[in-house]
Amino acid sequence: MRRFTVRAQLPRQLASLQTLATNLRWSWHPPTQDLFAQLDPEAWERVGHDPVRLLGEIRSARLAELAADAETVVTVRELADDLEAYLRDPRWYQNEREDDPSLPAAIGYFSMEFGVSEVLPNYSGGLGVLAGDHLKAASDLGVPVIGVGLLYRSGYFRQSLSLDGWQLEHYPVLDPQGLPLQLLADRSGAPVLVEVSMPAGRSLKARIWQAAVGRVPLLLLDTDIEDNDPDLRGVTDRLYGGDQDHRIKQELLIGIGGVRAVRAFCAATGHPEPDVFHTNEGHAGHLGLERVRELQDRSAGSAGGALSFDEAVSAVRAGTVFTTHTPVPAGIDRFPVELVQHYFASPDDGAQTGSRLLPGVPTDRVIALGAEENPSMFNMAHMGLRLAQRANGVSKLHGCVSREMFGGLWEGFDTDEVPIGSVTNGVHGPTWEAREITELLGDGGAAALAEDVVSDATLWALRATLRSRLVDEVRRRVRAAWLERGASAPELGWTDHVFDPDVLTVGFARRVPTYKRLTLMLRNPDRLRDLLLDPHRPVQLIVAGKSHPADDGGKALIQQIVRFADDSAVRHRIVFLPDYDMSMARVLYWGCDVWLNNPLRPLEACGTSGMKSALNGGLNLSIRDGWWDELYDGANGWAIPTADGIADPVRRDDLEANALYELLATQVAPAFYERTDGVPSRWVELVRHTLATLRPQVQATRMVREYVQGWYAPAARAAAAIAADDYAGARELAAYRARLNAAWSRVSVAGVDASGLPDTPVVGAPMTVRAAVDLAGLDPADVSVEAVVGRVDESDELDAPVSVAMKHIGRTDGMARFEAVVPLPHAGLTGYTVRVLPAHPLLAAPAELGKVALA
Repeated sequence: MRRFTVRAQLPRQLASLQTLATNLRWSWHPPTQDLFAQLDPEAWERVGHDPVRLLGEIRSARLAELAADAETVVTVRELADDLEAYLRDPRWYQNEREDDPSLPAAIGYFSMEFGVSEVLPNYSGGLGVLAGDHLKAASDLGVPVIGVGLLYRSGYFRQSLSLDGWQLEHYPVLDPQGLPLQLLADRSGAPVLVEVSMPAGRSLKARIWQAAVGRVPLLLLDTDIEDNDPDLRGVTDRLYGGDQDHRIKQELLIGIGGVRAVRAFCAATGHPEPDVFHTNEGHAGHLGLERVRELQDRSAGSAGGALSFDEAVSAVRAGTVFTTHTPVPAGIDRFPVELVQHYFASPDDGAQTGSRLLPGVPTDRVIALGAEENPSMFNMAHMGLRLAQRANGVSKLHGCVSREMFGGLWEGFDTDEVPIGSVTNGVHGPTWEAREITELLGDGGAAALAEDVVSDATLWALRATLRSRLVDEVRRRVRAAWLERGASAPELGWTDHVFDPDVLTVGFARRVPTYKRLTLMLRNPDRLRDLLLDPHRPVQLIVAGKSHPADDGGKALIQQIVRFADDSAVRHRIVFLPDYDMSMARVLYWGCDVWLNNPLRPLEACGTSGMKSALNGGLNLSIRDGWWDELYDGANGWAIPTADGIADPVRRDDLEANALYELLATQVAPAFYERTDGVPSRWVELVRHTLATLRPQVQATRMVREYVQGWYAPAARAAAAIAADDYAGARELAAYRARLNAAWSRVSVAGVDASGLPDTPVVGAPMTVRAAVDLAGLDPADVSVEAVVGRVDESDELDAPVSVAMKHIGRTDGMARFEAVVPLPHAGLTGYTVRVLPAHPLLAAPAELGKVALA
């Protein structure tokens, strides 16, 4: 059966409903949501709050009735005008660019998944939802981002449970014509196609669907077209499905095809070309290679001649930002080198002359970009880092973890010098915050939460309202889940009494990889049962999440939870809700009193679900990992103590589970249930503090501003500098790197000495450090020589080192002489040494090239 969607023929008076339905701003704009809900309330619920489907469900007679209703017509016109103004009027970014014209004209943002709304199910979890929030915040700020991804015909998967609690997967086929999408077409109206070469002379073609995320265009590539061979039509069938061959095709398509889609979109619409490309995880890393090919082709007729591969790489790196979300090596995409060669190498194995896939890009150089310690594997994150001049993790702690994890690429540097920074993720407030919270607090911060403005009783009543709404939703979903598992309606009367709107409600919902420890709460089932059934201070617990279809270990964890929750003695206090998605998540974030997160520290890169709960006055109960490590302040929730020094994982889980039980029993529950005049003053104090302090800090607009100011703007300036004068900077930097590579193995510090110290040195006393350096033919301006002083231990390791640049003072006996005066920074046993680093004005950091010569 092949299916397609026919859209309604709207009356002229209501024609703007089509625009309002297809621009996804409605998903975070309550007045537009209210309009659609009022058109046909019953149909609105039936279609799952999907405006595009709604317009296909409303009867013609009802449309005629609405078209004759003056109030409805005026509302449609006013909301259409409001959307037009939102899309047209200058916003934060346009004002910033007036003061700083060097800000990029556009940014290409590439991600394997985008969670903009549940009506466009193109996401699996936090990575995709973060990408969706990035686009929405960029739209609100006016940042000219172009999103690029793939359109999956079956999305991720729909989850249900078998009678014995095992996860079952369903893959509904999505019809793009029934989604808020529009095909990119040329002037003749024909769909624009992009092509990516495949082995055996074949070609993978994709059409480009556009989603409007407010002001931001999101381009989604779709291979399910007749132009492709049957096996190639399925490249975009599922998110994270198939084997490695399937996965590499998807990643070649989003990287190479994605850049070509951006070019086609800009040519067709007049949108400015991106100055900066942002790779959200390593999946789209091939975009850098396509841009190298572009630059080589474009420069072929220039006065300076075609750019070499190294020159083009220098230009590409300057304008590229790479974000890693992966705190463990096992989470990084890696492919056998033979598989990469299969797709890149020319039929005549011309590895050094150019690849079939990207003519002019030597296959051996591609392999080198993805090289890792295991020579048989190609590492996508390594290629992403080598093709980006700027890289970051997604929380301060994750930045530290990433610098350590990838430190081998910058051997010889201390971990804190590895050039990977951090931008802590944020969440899109209008998407995730309950209306009642927004209406109560507006844009105000702590002032709007002062007790004389919002009383304890008002705040507590609001939290109770949101909890009660959640309980209704839990009962509905539990009943639906049991019917799907095979139960009959007459035996489900108990579901009407699941949960209690007056009981402390804890939420735990996320993907189910092992490190997130879904079943930590079950380490001592009797202890958990006691907490749930406490006669005076009971707890009720909502659990939700999907395991990857190939992860039987994750499915087994879900089954353990489900079997525990199926027990008739506790099923009114603990539930597992299947098919976790954005629509379920919102209600959980609104209504849960406590958000539980207990990953194995430090393996949670950020963990934004707790941020969404905090937006609504939920209190976090979490291991200090990801964002919670930097924003926990002792008064916005509880930190679960970690047993970091325990090597035995079983013992560690036992200790941390016991700490969780203790916190719930002795701190969380008492704060919730100890009341004065019906109000738990201690609890409300925590809620008030959370809303006042965390609500501003966890916003995605804060995150996007940080990217603009600390990453996009410097990348745009670097890209402009390196491209000026027919890429003179790129040619110069590539020549510099070649000169450096040829000489570096012979660069050495021949001698180090110090003078000027008194008999009893004190902190701050000046010490003159001198060094003789063999530059192996390099010019002194090619390097930076530094004196490094710090506390020293018995193994000659420097702690808390301070680096001071040394000045070139001449040559003696063929050696370059350098000198610096260094104030002694520390008391105690002190050591000093000298090191040599590359230096060039077009480098972003001294460690960028991974080269250092130590004395």
